Amino acid sequence: MNAIISAIVKAYENKKTIAAAMGAHVIKVGLNPVVIDLMERGIIKAVAMNGAGIIHDFELAMTGQTSEDVAASIGDGSFGMAQETCDFLGKAILQAGRKNIGLGQAVGQAVIDAGLPVAEKSILAAGARLGIPVTVHIAIGTDIIHMHPEFNPQEAGGASYRDFMTFASVVASLDQGVYLNIGSAVILPEVFLKALTLVRNLGHKVEKLTTVNMDFIRHYRPMTNVVHRPTLEGGKGYNLVGHHEIMLPLIAAGVIEQIE
Repeated sequence: MNAIISAIVKAYENKKTIAAAMGAHVIKVGLNPVVIDLMERGIIKAVAMNGAGIIHDFELAMTGQTSEDVAASIGDGSFGMAQETCDFLGKAILQAGRKNIGLGQAVGQAVIDAGLPVAEKSILAAGARLGIPVTVHIAIGTDIIHMHPEFNPQEAGGASYRDFMTFASVVASLDQGVYLNIGSAVILPEVFLKALTLVRNLGHKVEKLTTVNMDFIRHYRPMTNVVHRPTLEGGKGYNLVGHHEIMLPLIAAGVIEQIE
């Protein structure tokens, strides 16, 4: 962990890109304030999340808590049928299409415009407020909003594709920077590898980078697509096994202490 903290501090002091990709579980265990603090300090320069991220981030901003008891509601088909979540995000997706912007920016701005009671705890809203890209990478059929008639798959796909282009531009700047994959076992490791090969194909030098995977168990794709393959040309990959709610605050505290 000390080596990771040192790599982040070095990248920050040398004005290199530090980007964090995260599964929605990071939000569910209450780490939004930690991520937002690192964004406000100028340490994290970009955030990527999967489609579930906008659901839990919005619900946190709306009610101060998120998640539901899947086991209790899957039997009668009521799981994922909350109207408020799907109405709000359905409208934000349409707005992304009208404004030709990414999904993350559209939802973040919608959270701000709606004046949601706990908007200060929204990573998406923080990105819109600070001008930090928060990109959302969806897989159709994986999220509760995809079951609702308000969901527009064409607009959602277009908005997520625009976010992929933004994400690729972030990856293009990762040379001597740090990329953290926190709690995404499939979607974001795949997106990262495709973005990395895209920018290298276009001639961007992304060789000496530090990659970090953090999760409570070891998974194949993060180990392969985040830790090993991207650092074959140089740099160093790390894998940390442990709970997000312990590891991420420890890393954040270590980075802030060294910077200050």
